[in-house]
This record gives sequence, structure tokens and C-alpha cells, in this order.
Amino acid sequence: MGQDKYVAYVGTYTHGSSIGIHVYDLDVEEGHMKEREVVPVNNASHITKSNNGKYLYSIADEGVEVLKIDENGDLTPINKVGIDGMRGCFLSTNLEGNRLFVGGYHDGKITVVRIHRDGRLGSVMDGIFHKGLGSVAERNFRPHVSCATPTPDGKYLCVVDNGIDQIKLYTVHPTTGKLKLYDIVRCKLESGPRLLRFSQDGRFAYVICELSNEILVYSYDGAGKSPQFDLIQKVSTVMDEKEGGCAASGLRISPSGRYLYCSTAGENSAGIFKIDPETGMLEKLCILPISGKYPKDLEVFPDERTLVVLNHESNEIRFFRIDYEKKIIVQKGRPIKVDTPNCILISRVEE
Repeated sequence: MGQDKYVAYVGTYTHGSSIGIHVYDLDVEEGHMKEREVVPVNNASHITKSNNGKYLYSIADEGVEVLKIDENGDLTPINKVGIDGMRGCFLSTNLEGNRLFVGGYHDGKITVVRIHRDGRLGSVMDGIFHKGLGSVAERNFRPHVSCATPTPDGKYLCVVDNGIDQIKLYTVHPTTGKLKLYDIVRCKLESGPRLLRFSQDGRFAYVICELSNEILVYSYDGAGKSPQFDLIQKVSTVMDEKEGGCAASGLRISPSGRYLYCSTAGENSAGIFKIDPETGMLEKLCILPISGKYPKDLEVFPDERTLVVLNHESNEIRFFRIDYEKKIIVQKGRPIKVDTPNCILISRVEE
């Protein structure tokens, strides 16, 4: 890794002192970050990179904004487009890099946006509003699309609905971008699935559930006529099963694919699990407090020795040194103050 340089992009809400996406230089050896610049984007609640690594797509009040990633990691705005709905919460691209998928939490909508060859965003190609009633007659009483990500083979789009406890599987027409519902993975009622991540080899899927505070492990096989998701394990994300008022939030897999990281609001903790490469199952290493409020997102440095936690309600970014042998995390350095951080993306600088 030696000479490799990295930057971190942190999206924030902009109703406070923050104005958009904060760009940080990473010191991998020291396990810390230093702010370089802030790029104005209205309420950047989620960000993702283009497949070729040249562009950054961000949720914005206007819909979605695209920014060019310069060689040194700086961001230059290109254009923004509407999505014919309420502000989204999650972004991903297809394997070909010419479609952007936008998950809509507030209106329960999945939207497909065209991506041009020069990185610019084009027109909305399709959009589907989910229907149905959830099992919790408060926040989760109606559809809330919280995640949309393609299967590793590119055959299906997995759309996680936090409100109706389902993962809807769509096919996406290669030319028109039209969505067609193909199958549904039904999670336990009142579980509140929030995010889905696939293992590096594409054989396993990990779903974190906000209401039941657990991670569901599925085996995935897309070789046949129909996609096969088989539930093989459930693990808790919390330190104390008896404690109420918790909400599982962040979910990440390490660059090596060997570890999974999660965070839970309420008890305000972070968990580290070891992934069995053969079975895909999880072994808990630790679940420990993170000294902040609402760890909305988290990420690990490229060397997998530093855990970064975004504490949304206490307005800070904290850093922890991971000791996998002792199965602990230890807070490292001073936190970085930033208003309402939402998401983080670490990217290698090409220079």
C-alpha cells in the first residue's frame, strides 16, 4: 500500500453549519483525517462513485448531483437532475456504469436515471412507487426504500424496503432501463431491513435490520432461472439484547472481504465480525460503545486498522484503532467536528 494516497468524502445535511460534501485527506498510518475543502451540495445524504472512478454522485435536494473527481481528489460540480419524486437516500450504479439507481425513503420509490458517457446525468428512465402497509403503525407504516443495489452478476436489482419488510428483486431492461418486478425476499415482520451488502465473491448477502437489530446472512445463487436467496444465519448487532430503543444503522465490508462492520443507534455501538470465506457466516469479534450519538455510517481505512464512525446527532467523526487479536476497538485521536454527517466514501487518489 506504501505510497498510495486516499481521500474521504463525507456527505452532510446542510440545515446547520455544514454546506455539503467535506473532502478529507487520509493519513492511513496515523489513522486520522484532515479536512481539505467543502463542496456545496444541498443535503448530501448518500454518495457513490462511478464505475470508472471519475465521478461522484450525490443525493441532493434537487434530485441527484454529479461531481467530477479530479486527479488530486478535489470535486468539480458537473450537473444535477430531478428524479420526479421526493429527495432520495441511497445511490448505486449498474455494472455497465450507464444507469444510476436512486432509493427514495420518503416516498417509497425506486428510480432509474440515465448516465451519459461523459459522466453527466440524463433523464429519468423509469420509476416505481412501492405499495403496501408495514407492520409498525408509526414510522414504518408504509413503503420506505432504504437501499438499492445490483446483484454481483448484474441480473437483478435488490431494492430494500425498510417500511414493508421486503427486498424486491427487479430486472432492468438493458435498453430502456424499465424495471420489472421479478421476485420478493420477505423478511420477518417488524424487522425493518435497512441496507444490503454482498460479499466480495458475490455468493453471500448481508442485510442489516433497523428494528430487530440483527444482521441476516443469505447465500445467493443467480445461476438458475430464478434468483436464490437462502437465509443461513442471524446475528445480533447490540451489546445488550434487553435494551430497548436501539436502531441498527451502518453496514460495511472491509476491502479484503474478511470483516464486516456495523453500527447501532440507541446504545450507540459498533460491531466487528469475521467473515468465513467458505460459508459466508459471521463470527462476532466485538460490539463496543463509540462515545457519540447515532452512529449513522461507518467505514474502515484501507489498511483495515482504523474504524471511522460518523456520529450524526453528536456532530462528529470519531476514529478507533482495531485490534483483531484482542477483539477490541480503542479510540484514537480527537474527533473531528462536523454538523450532521450522513455518509462516508473513501477513495484512492490517482496522482
